Amino acid sequence: MAERRVKVTTEVGIQARPATVFVSTAAESRTDVAIAKPGGEPHDAKSILQVLTLDVRPGDEIVVSGDDEAVLDRLAALVSEDDDTGGADIGDIDES
Repeated sequence: MAERRVKVTTEVGIQARPATVFVSTAAESRTDVAIAKPGGEPHDAKSILQVLTLDVRPGDEIVVSGDDEAVLDRLAALVSEDDDTGGADIGDIDES
């Protein structure tokens, strides 16, 4: 199982609407995808409730893991403003 450890650099972390985009991206994988804080219990990255339960804030580090490396790369890019997502940035999602 592959994993990506990434520091969340987006302005809002993984909260509310950005969490929806994160979960939708994870759901593109045909295999299980997990999200955790380092040293913490893994949560199902395809579940909005489990992702929100982690309360990921800007500056937090997360670990995403699974067998679909392309999806892991996209998830890492979504939460890191340094990466090119090839589309909308998770931090640009309207919070209103």
